[in-house]
Amino acid sequence: MAEMHHTHHSHADGRGHTTLGSSALATLHCLLGCVIGEVAGLAIGTSLGIGVFWTIVLAVTLAYITGFAFAVFPLMKRESLSFRQAMSVIWLGEAISIGVMEIAMNGVDYAVGGMTAGSVFAPMFWVGIAAAVPAGFLAAWPVNYYLLKRQLKRCH
Repeated sequence: MAEMHHTHHSHADGRGHTTLGSSALATLHCLLGCVIGEVAGLAIGTSLGIGVFWTIVLAVTLAYITGFAFAVFPLMKRESLSFRQAMSVIWLGEAISIGVMEIAMNGVDYAVGGMTAGSVFAPMFWVGIAAAVPAGFLAAWPVNYYLLKRQLKRCH
């Protein structure tokens, strides 16, 4: 396993323990990165009419790209790490967190009907996103709590 760099920016309480509040902050940070890619992918897929499957593939791919970018670039800057070093620190925790978030978000968006709205101008497109975002947060929050507690994820 990759060496963890400990010039720390921690989401822990004063005693070094992960809290529900600190894991919520880590989840919000992850959600922000994911939502940018997710919404871009959904908007592109819906606008091009490429179908639900390919829209999900595009949205998940872009969510991973933006989610990882929101984690790796600040870490590179803050700790003077190379891209490879920063990725080795964050990849596992981010991959799991984003995966859980994406399953929840795309499942809810599909169930609500946002992916089949036909246009980004259709209200249902935005209703789907409005329902999916909190679902992604709620699904990933306990996962991030666990990952932080076990030091499998690092806050950025």
